[in-house]
Amino acid sequence: MNRCLLLLLISLITATPASAQTPKTAEDFNNRGVSRRSQGDIEGAIEDFTKAISLKGLPIIIAAAYNNRANALLSKNDVEGALADYTKAIELAPTDHENYYNRGVVLLNKNSLDLAIADFTKVIELQPQFSLAYNNRGNAYSAKGDNDAAIADYSNAIKFNPKSSDAFYNRGIAFQAKKDLDGAFSDYSRAILLSPEFFLAYVNRAVVRQAKADLTGAIADYSKALEIKSDDAGIYYGRGLVRQESKDLDGALADYSKAIEIDPSLAQAYANRAVIETLQNKKPEAAKDFDKAFGLQPSLKAQYRDFIEKRHVP
Repeated sequence: MNRCLLLLLISLITATPASAQTPKTAEDFNNRGVSRRSQGDIEGAIEDFTKAISLKGLPIIIAAAYNNRANALLSKNDVEGALADYTKAIELAPTDHENYYNRGVVLLNKNSLDLAIADFTKVIELQPQFSLAYNNRGNAYSAKGDNDAAIADYSNAIKFNPKSSDAFYNRGIAFQAKKDLDGAFSDYSRAILLSPEFFLAYVNRAVVRQAKADLTGAIADYSKALEIKSDDAGIYYGRGLVRQESKDLDGALADYSKAIEIDPSLAQAYANRAVIETLQNKKPEAAKDFDKAFGLQPSLKAQYRDFIEKRHVP
């Protein structure tokens, strides 16, 4: 299940707004760089932030330029360069929570979980009601398997931003990992109430409904997710599983076929379609699908060996 990482980077504009005139000071160059980046001129923005850094100015202004250059470097996938700039910004302005937050986001995305936790913890020390920091620290704890700590952080994220559908969704994942299906169901439902187009929340609630034997509800949730995102092979596959469990073999067959159409590398969809084809006495088609599934994922062969032998699939 995908967590919502909320990888939102904060750009820092210093006190004086960008001027139409030629910039002269570090502050001028920093602010023009922010403007250029917002217009998609990444190279121009980096040039301006670099110029700002080279000029003399208050540490907080130079720190802002480092932070903003780091954001721009991330647009070019220069992760290490960005981390170096965020670190320099922190050295120059150690009480500005934005720099720790941005570095924490990058570290979390790199799966450097302990370092990310340390940065988000520092953010929370500086800004105790910063909901995003709690949410992302919760994501780091969740990735480490510490679901209790994650739930505590998501709960604080919700406390300080009760309209955060992402925090409800993420806490739902942590509850689900702890087998607390009722807690997960409640949080996914809350996420959907806050963000009715949140297709992942529908998908995860469908999984919970299936685990609770509410197959009709699970199909409804998968169908709603497909109304929002109709090109997702995984959603068709998930709905196919529930339809198969519901004995709607034709519906399941159609869903597996659609999943394969969208993602021809989805080995499990071929295998499950082959099972249905076998049950419908379409053994040549089943044999072809099993061969395709095992070619894509050889480990599946052992899983289906007994079924194939008992049903005499060629």
